[in-house]
Order: sequence, then structure tokens, then C-alpha cells
Amino acid sequence: MRTGPRCTVRPARPEDYDTVIAVVDDWWGRPASRDLTRVFLDHFHATSLIAEEPGGALAGFLIGFLSPSESGQAYIHFSGVAPHLRRSGLARDLYERFFARAREDGRTVVKAITSPVNTRSIAFHTALGFTASDPVPDYDGPSLDRVVFRKEL
Repeated sequence: MRTGPRCTVRPARPEDYDTVIAVVDDWWGRPASRDLTRVFLDHFHATSLIAEEPGGALAGFLIGFLSPSESGQAYIHFSGVAPHLRRSGLARDLYERFFARAREDGRTVVKAITSPVNTRSIAFHTALGFTASDPVPDYDGPSLDRVVFRKEL
């Protein structure tokens, strides 16, 4: 595993939305920005994370929240790492920080989802100890199948 530059990780702020949304499609290599609306950083910035390279460039992010409906659960909605920093351990660090935050609040489960064709995401999440479901047909509506991840904390 190669290591990238030392990054600073901080809680997200609502104004980080514009910076994150500007890179999402490029970093993911496909249209993905439609899945990350401003509401996530307006309302869940305190549990989301921003990683910055020296000089302030965006290095990565994790958008997650503590479920307001399921008191034992937390959810990671979206994450990304700059392509030149992939395999540096930054994504794992962001996830571990989120797990710690969820534990502090008494959460015992973290969930996430992805598309069944996103094999990199499936491999990453299972390497972090998530269990992955079989694809759930129409999970997010007609023809929007998803793999559901679950990690016990």
C-alpha cells in the first residue's frame, strides 16, 4: 500500500458541498453527483468528514449520519478519495473515524449500499468487515438494485 501526503481530517461544513460535488463525477468516473444532494451536508455535516491535502486541496470525504429513526444504527451515504490517493489508506481512515463516532453515540451497526456492478466498492466494504447482501432487486426503485452492507461495531 502506498501512502499519500499527510492529510488533515475535519468535520464537514455545509459550505463543503460545492467542493465535493465539483469532483464527484470525475473521481467516480461516471455521473454520481445526482446521488449526493446538498441536504446531506446541510443536515449531517457534524457526522461527515472532509480530508484535505497540505495546501487545502480536497483529498477525500465521507458523508454519513447517525440514524434518527434506528437508534442503534449509523449510515454511510457517500465517500470518495482523490484518484492519486487511492490505496493510501485514506478511505479506511475516514471509515474508522466514522465508526468511532458512531460507537461514541452508542451505535452498534453501520450500514451502506452500492450498485451490484460496483465491484470495487463491494471489495472495499467487505475488506473493512462489512457483510454484503445478495443484490436486492428494485431496492431504490424500479431497476435500481443494490447490495446492502452491514457492519457490527
